[in-house]
Amino acid sequence: MGNMIELSAADGFRPAAYLAEPTGKPRGGLVVIQEIFGLTRHIRAVADQYAAQGYLSVAPGIFDRIERNVDVPYSDMARGYAYMQKTHLAQVMLDIDAGVARVRGAGKVGVVGYCWGGMLAYLAAARLKVDAAIAYYGGGIDKHLDEKPRVPVLFHYGEKDTHIPLATVDKVRAAVPGATFHLYPAEHGFNCTDRASYEPKSAQLAFQRSLEFLHRHVG
Repeated sequence: MGNMIELSAADGFRPAAYLAEPTGKPRGGLVVIQEIFGLTRHIRAVADQYAAQGYLSVAPGIFDRIERNVDVPYSDMARGYAYMQKTHLAQVMLDIDAGVARVRGAGKVGVVGYCWGGMLAYLAAARLKVDAAIAYYGGGIDKHLDEKPRVPVLFHYGEKDTHIPLATVDKVRAAVPGATFHLYPAEHGFNCTDRASYEPKSAQLAFQRSLEFLHRHVG
């Protein structure tokens, strides 16, 4: 189990974050980027999951500039979307970068993001000094394909995802030919244990592939 801390962004803002520390020397650092629902129990559990595998993991509270302690039920997508619309992308990247700085002492740093966070992970690969990025069912990546990642990127998509059609996946694949793509017989949000779309076999396989990717590119 981790604990809540404060980060320090470059503009002076101090977002809250969940920090999960491994036992023993870390393999590297990892920033876990939330969905549109806030710093939920699931996102904190993901940070714990990676910490158990040796990564110093931090999940910034991306909505803190709007409201502290946002934790929206997964059934209330409209509310989560409303929070997302109030964010400013440049500020969001500052808060993610503050997470990168917090775990940089562990060595190389990766980012992993889910849903909206998947898109943010993609942008982090293009804009920030990270060493690898993983995007789970990242909605909106196709709107940012003019920005090219500077580090290895791993994409996970669900074949039954009604939010991200396979034609969009193909568009991203064509724009980022050097990246790694995996498709799963699952819906949007298949990794989240608190969603009806959770698909355990796909989630476990994606996690194993993510670990292998991090071991190669982060440590």
